[in-house]
Amino acid sequence: MTGGSGVVVLDNGGGLLKAGVGGDMNPTAVVPNCMAKPPGSKKWLVADQLQAQDVDVTGMTLRRPIDRGYLINQEVQREVWERVIRNLLQVDPNNSSLLLVEPQFNPPALQHATDELVFEELGFKSLCVADAPSLVHLYEASRQPSLFRAQCSLVVDCGFSFTHASPVLQNFTLNYAVRRMDLGGKALTNYLKELISYRSLNVMDETLLIDDAKEKLCFVSLDVPGDLRLARSVAILIPPHMDTCLPIV
Repeated sequence: MTGGSGVVVLDNGGGLLKAGVGGDMNPTAVVPNCMAKPPGSKKWLVADQLQAQDVDVTGMTLRRPIDRGYLINQEVQREVWERVIRNLLQVDPNNSSLLLVEPQFNPPALQHATDELVFEELGFKSLCVADAPSLVHLYEASRQPSLFRAQCSLVVDCGFSFTHASPVLQNFTLNYAVRRMDLGGKALTNYLKELISYRSLNVMDETLLIDDAKEKLCFVSLDVPGDLRLARSVAILIPPHMDTCLPIV
């Protein structure tokens, strides 16, 4: 385990947790932010253990620490963070600081619970809590000179269970102007489960399986009319007996 001083960066999402060490270009680990138990088993699998090749994720019981962007289960979150920090990052929290990305408008009670988790249970030296829009603006401004000169941007953060539209001015998020909508990637996962269950086989309890399929196959269209025309042209080529597997477009 690494003993030197450093900064651990955690983007604590409701669906995925992205973790790395300060100074790295890319996250060291991108893992499910949850625990899951296979049917008939008493052992809970945590974070990256759910991504192992020999793990069957069908029918698993899920426990998530985050709901609508807020920490609701401190014990589950501790298990996930300990697994990621000690096993994947191989960092000693006693010699490290933590940069934690959290959503806006986190209630004081939840902030206090997070502080207890970071300092009392994990033992980090210091904590810096940041919001995603200001970090995104700072990163993009470093890459685009025009944005750096303007010092303002609008960041749309579409997460697992909510979407924020946040104006940022001079690296500070204008909280009074932030707009939130309780709609995110989880709604798309649930919609895909309904589509497949209605047309083919029942997958309403296979959240991890459908999440994986969504991450691998779905994309954000930059040309909606063109992609719809392409999807319809492909649908015409599919034999009639296979149309039950087609998504609605």
